[in-house]
Amino acid sequence: MADLLNNPYFATAANFAVTGLAIILFLAIFELVTRYKVWEELKRGNVAVAMATGGKIFGIANVFRYSLQQHDSLGHALLWGAFGFVLLLVGYFVFEFMTPGYRIDEEIGKGNKAIGLIAMMISIGVSYIIGASLSR
Repeated sequence: MADLLNNPYFATAANFAVTGLAIILFLAIFELVTRYKVWEELKRGNVAVAMATGGKIFGIANVFRYSLQQHDSLGHALLWGAFGFVLLLVGYFVFEFMTPGYRIDEEIGKGNKAIGLIAMMISIGVSYIIGASLSR
């Protein structure tokens, strides 16, 4: 297996497959912690949900980008990427905690684009901080 991972084509395909599955798994976890049904809201055209979900996808992918870049084995990259996802999830809950006057999930579910945009930017911004930390 180690010889196969030295082949750049195979290594790229392996990285793509493993991180693609991780993104799907972690999006499913995000779906469990939100009060709205992501895919139903997207089907209805809820742009706020699209922005928030897009930020989550970008955030997860960005964390894995750094993890793959900084670790020699796919296993280590996956472990560090999963740890980075946990931190991203913590960032999501901190954002919810920092807005006691309203519920982030409810506002996004109602289609509040301003909240959807800031949720997207928080996911992206936090992913850069996490990624930079994973590279040490």
